[in-house]
Amino acid sequence: MGDAEVDVLSARDVPLGGLRGMRVRRTLPQRARALIGAWCFADHYGPDLVADTGGMDVAPHPHTGLQTVSWLFSGEIEHRDSLGTHALVRPGELNLMTGGHGICHSEVSTDATTVLHGVQLWVALPSAHRHAPRAFQHHAPEPRRIEGAELRVFLGTLAGATSPVHTFTPLLGAEILLDARATVTLDTDPAFEHGLLVDEGDVRLEGTLLRPAELGYAAAGRAGVTLANESDRPARAVLLGGPPFEEAIVMWWNFIGRSHQDIVEARQAWAQASERFGRVEGYPGDRLPAPNLPNAVLSPRRNPAPR
Repeated sequence: MGDAEVDVLSARDVPLGGLRGMRVRRTLPQRARALIGAWCFADHYGPDLVADTGGMDVAPHPHTGLQTVSWLFSGEIEHRDSLGTHALVRPGELNLMTGGHGICHSEVSTDATTVLHGVQLWVALPSAHRHAPRAFQHHAPEPRRIEGAELRVFLGTLAGATSPVHTFTPLLGAEILLDARATVTLDTDPAFEHGLLVDEGDVRLEGTLLRPAELGYAAAGRAGVTLANESDRPARAVLLGGPPFEEAIVMWWNFIGRSHQDIVEARQAWAQASERFGRVEGYPGDRLPAPNLPNAVLSPRRNPAPR
């Protein structure tokens, strides 16, 4: 943990898409913090040489109760889903998929990819919208230059740039490229808590040093955040934010619900190839089987009480 201003969350390495899948660094969720706003999941991967790692090949798999946010720094990923979407995820372009009641999709790095590098994020849907219909949105934000940094705001509003992408709770998502040794202060909504995921360089968030793959958490109540690049080269980070998400969620595998029974029903529907999730067309292989449920009742994830 960090000082009184910022908590430092370290990543753990996990396989993506099964035990033989590519490795990713996961900072959300973890015991110290389950959510930042409605952001409930953060995977950070690369830069990986596809010739060495084999790249990304995640077979069709289901989701409930969430939106997925795909954001690349380099490489290209082919996305297919049961809405019928066939799209490419490219650097600097947002792909956001809504899987409320149920959706399934596949993700495969393309043959054109030599280095794969990016983040995969999830947003928990509030109870009123957790059964929202399937949807897919794409947005390529224009870079916005401010003194000391360049921003790409893919969700919400920051530094005068606003994303048109629809979400079900107020959110902020932005890639920030900090000049060497630059310090910037960004006006933010005091109702938002924030997380800064560092990709490259050493960056201070409100005075607390964050190293690559670390996620810094700053509680709500501040009208701005200050970032300082401690490196002699440009640094890159992803800033996430939103008002504290007050609902307790049950999160297991690729499902988000409100109770153990929600998860049981979603898993059963996937195992039975229910129309709840539909089908992905065009993926050359089998879909992912659901793992076995633990021999215990799944408990809601909760954040620690505010300090």
